[in-house]
Amino acid sequence: MTSEIRSYRDLRVWNEAMTLAESCYRFSQEFPREELFGLTSQIRRAAISIPANVAEGYGRDSKGSYVNFLKTAQGSLKELETHLILAQRLKLGKFDAAENLLSHCEAIGRMLRALIRNVQKAGEA
Repeated sequence: MTSEIRSYRDLRVWNEAMTLAESCYRFSQEFPREELFGLTSQIRRAAISIPANVAEGYGRDSKGSYVNFLKTAQGSLKELETHLILAQRLKLGKFDAAENLLSHCEAIGRMLRALIRNVQKAGEA
């Protein structure tokens, strides 16, 4: 049974992306202080950009604009994955925690692709 979507806050992908952003904040808290304006900041910025772009796109007045924001969210997701992989290589944070975050990224990527397809189909109808 599917519940009605009345807001971006009802979207599963937005909720999952918010959870990912929270997890990224917690993960990066363990980084050395000298990374505060480096990788810590980059991880946090990319992570929050994902749900923010989903929300902003939802509020736009056209399907095409919505899709563009969802694609921007995808780009931020790939950026986040890259930062997390670099953190692993530099041995910042716990390796297993980074792996869990990367798995969550993959799941969100699948959700974003599915939502983009659905919005595009709805625009064609």
